[in-house]
Amino acid sequence: MRTLSQGKIPIDILNSTFLRLTGAPSGAIATPPLAGLDFAALKVGGKFMIISADPVTGVVKNIGRYAISVSANDVATSGSRAQFAESVVLLPEGADEGYALRIAGQMDSEAKKLGISIVGGHTEVTPGLRHPIVVVTAFSFVERYISSRDAKAGDTIMMTKTAGLEGTAILSGEEGFLNSLGVADEAVAAYGAGFVNAMHDCTEGGVLGAVFEMSLASGLGFELEEEKVPVAPKTLSLCNKLKMDPLKLIASGALLISVKGGREHEVAAALSPICQVTPVGRFTEKGGFLIKKGGKRILQRAAPEDELWRVLARSPGRRDRL
Repeated sequence: MRTLSQGKIPIDILNSTFLRLTGAPSGAIATPPLAGLDFAALKVGGKFMIISADPVTGVVKNIGRYAISVSANDVATSGSRAQFAESVVLLPEGADEGYALRIAGQMDSEAKKLGISIVGGHTEVTPGLRHPIVVVTAFSFVERYISSRDAKAGDTIMMTKTAGLEGTAILSGEEGFLNSLGVADEAVAAYGAGFVNAMHDCTEGGVLGAVFEMSLASGLGFELEEEKVPVAPKTLSLCNKLKMDPLKLIASGALLISVKGGREHEVAAALSPICQVTPVGRFTEKGGFLIKKGGKRILQRAAPEDELWRVLARSPGRRDRL
């Protein structure tokens, strides 16, 4: 029996457990549970309900803001903004009213900024818990959508912003990076431009993990060109100092977009008022390669472990300061 470590469960174990044991079947399910997907889609009347749940467990400071943002990002990869949210907030022993108010205020502020109504949830003080855990379920009702399983061979992989955004925000605490964690604006704009087959939020495992997940969900291979992936100077400095790979650092705020080959300009034009977007590779019929400087091709057989978890495991005291 394999022991599970911090971070996402390996995909092979996920497939043999939670993605296989999914309860009663339903004809209302339009997009079923699948590794590499950001959300589920349900048929509700003449529309689709897009729904996604995400926890925040590796950070304390600004945890309420992170929780709303990352769950809203998953819904946004459908091409539409999140409209509603519910939360589960687990507080450590000793937490007082001020502690709870701080997290609630962060969630309220971020939800207002994103146009999301918080409609309920659950809050408790949990015995034995050292750090707060916040889980947000975001959802919306749409007439049409795309998902990360809809990429096509020959599509160009375009990426917004820079690698390792969330990891940089967490480890540096810099407000500029924290303000860049949302993807709703660029996701809606890209989808509206047409020629976009699929989108995926870069979370644990970073840009490389997100490309791997997207290819897995779509049943495709990929070629990711490391030199083309933009990395902010602050991220590069942190990664050099802590011996991290920026392509494997948690990267909420960066969006992967699978664009029909030859139509990259239209998508780039739609995003130019919002953020930078860079072609970083392409989807292929099979395989899955990271192309290093000099053309060396490294076959990716599994999603990488996120660098943030590795750093926190190496320095447990650091987490208490985040």
